[in-house]
Amino acid sequence: MPAKRIIPCLDVKDGRTVKGINFEGLADVGDPVELGARYASAGADELVYLDISASKEGRHTFTELVGRIAARINIPFTVGGGISSVEDAARLLDAGADKITINSAAVANPDLITQISSRYGRQFVVVAIDAKLVDGTWRVTTHGGSRLTGLELFAWAREVEKRGAGEIMFTSMDHDGTRHGYPCETFARLCDSLSIPVIASGGAGSAEDIADVLSKGKADAALAASIFHYCEITIPELKEKLHEAGISVRR
Repeated sequence: MPAKRIIPCLDVKDGRTVKGINFEGLADVGDPVELGARYASAGADELVYLDISASKEGRHTFTELVGRIAARINIPFTVGGGISSVEDAARLLDAGADKITINSAAVANPDLITQISSRYGRQFVVVAIDAKLVDGTWRVTTHGGSRLTGLELFAWAREVEKRGAGEIMFTSMDHDGTRHGYPCETFARLCDSLSIPVIASGGAGSAEDIADVLSKGKADAALAASIFHYCEITIPELKEKLHEAGISVRR
């Protein structure tokens, strides 16, 4: 079984790393270049950078910042925010991204998934899905969680896999930033329905929460922000606890 991955996430707004709860109440937590370098040297398996206001504000990801982050790290680097064309993806690849993640643009134009995948390979394409429970159904949202769509989580996930996505990064908006744990039953169902890796996002508050989503939730990777940004646990400490719990991780 492949080792599970630990992925710190940098939500970036106006060039600064921020963190909120349920996508609201954003607080400044530091410089994304310095944080990225710190996490890479601490043993993170990958790094995700999300320009969280790019789609909502209708602008492109800040490419220059992507280049500065990429220059400081030596681990796989996924970038998202405001990507709406193959040309956007190409620009980010040239700036140093190893993968791109698309969300709002994929919902608006599902063919974009296939176009980028056909040009670069599915390993380059991560489709992010932000969803929340509405009357018992996981409904997909776009534009930083501000727009509710008619799409249902599991059906949309299967469609993006068919269209060429190499990974899915699912964030539960109901759990994001709460540090109360991930919805493990939902993740297990999602992982069982797909043949591509699933990155779990939204809800990490402890090593136990991450262990649960990687085991009970069957996720291939855990993405977290708050517990790393606020130094509640280090990446080496987390990996040691996961190892003790019998979960295979790179150390």
